[in-house]
Amino acid sequence: MNNDTPQVYGEDTHDYPNDPGSFAEYDGEAYPAFRGWGGWGDRAEPVAPEVGYLPHDHGYTADLGFAQDPGYGAGLGLVHDGDPVPLMEPMPDLAESAVVPAHVAAPSLDPARPWDLDPPATSLPLPTRETSDSLTTESLLHGKRGAPSSGWRRSVYRATGGLLRFGESAAEMRRRDLINRVRTPVAGGHHRVAVLSLKGGVGKTTTAVGLGATLATLRGDRVIAVDANPDRGTLSDKIRLETAATIRDLLNERDLVGRYADVRAFTSQAPSRLEVLASDRDPGVSVAFGAEDYCDVAQVLEHFYSICITDCGTGLLHSAMSGVLRLADQIILVSSPSVDGARSASATLDWLEAHRCGDLVRNGVVVLSAIRPKSKSTVDLDRLEHHFASRCRAVARIPYDPHLEEGAEIELDLLGSDTAEAYLALAAVVGDGLAWPRRLTSRTALP
Repeated sequence: MNNDTPQVYGEDTHDYPNDPGSFAEYDGEAYPAFRGWGGWGDRAEPVAPEVGYLPHDHGYTADLGFAQDPGYGAGLGLVHDGDPVPLMEPMPDLAESAVVPAHVAAPSLDPARPWDLDPPATSLPLPTRETSDSLTTESLLHGKRGAPSSGWRRSVYRATGGLLRFGESAAEMRRRDLINRVRTPVAGGHHRVAVLSLKGGVGKTTTAVGLGATLATLRGDRVIAVDANPDRGTLSDKIRLETAATIRDLLNERDLVGRYADVRAFTSQAPSRLEVLASDRDPGVSVAFGAEDYCDVAQVLEHFYSICITDCGTGLLHSAMSGVLRLADQIILVSSPSVDGARSASATLDWLEAHRCGDLVRNGVVVLSAIRPKSKSTVDLDRLEHHFASRCRAVARIPYDPHLEEGAEIELDLLGSDTAEAYLALAAVVGDGLAWPRRLTSRTALP
């Protein structure tokens, strides 16, 4: 191979050191080291540095003719010797403009148009700005987790002194999610839930107390249950009374109430922190409690409590029912898992829709109460649940519990695990509605 011809590909492409000696095949003629390649052809003769070379040995132009073409370097940004070098423009600030050419972010040119160096610009997302909100407990304490609450994970955790700690089970994560839903902040500062049924003896009052106790236990604000039954309700039988005052007494002295301590003199509080405002014991007196009376009491309570659960009387046409439905934000319709109980509950929904309370029906919750696990009943509970789920927002099943069947004071600690979980799920569904805006209370069509 002719050593004068540079090899740019193939096996002979190597960086050989310069040989200062002469080449024997050219009769001992010595050649100086080449400073550049003059092109394909015969052996190039060395030239003096001042002939055809740019100053400071930056390259060559005489043999290739770059400098002779005055327009060659214009498009590529080449500058001639002696021309002033333009100052570099400052880089654009990404915080002010996040639009950069697409070929900068991801080079991709059209093979058919290789000269197209300016494809359309694309927008890049701004970098996430760090603030004090970014320093969360989860991001800083990666290994900070609470001890398992139950199951084999808790046993292993306690046996190893906390050295082995497994992740939460599916049941624990579900329970945590339900508790977070129960603790939903109340939009508007006050929320009213009406618990009603057309048929007696289906667990309406029990459901009101179980729901209220669960909410009061898991939330930090105040929850009160009001007995609006005109026929001597049994709400006061579900807790240990601290006072003999009734809703009638609060109504008579409402002008003297100016702080929470004044209202507290008329209520009784359970160990769960649920407060109860009892109804009159004398049925003859309680009949006089009507819609306007309930509205006056509700107006007093909304200044001191976040959630008010109203235990309505049986039926829909008693004196206070129109006031309850006028102010309710949610309703809970309680039914027994039987044919007649389900028909009565569905008829209640029909009546509410016919009296311009369709929004309460659509956002309501139906509770199938006291379901026995080993009952011989052939009622299709799935069919019942499907029927009410098509009309209301949700359906909850409360299983049978011996503690609830006693009819005495209700204590959450004495409930079975399945019953307690059922009330937690019901409270979570009600908690979802706490974030809704307050319901309009103008219902002129109510009786």
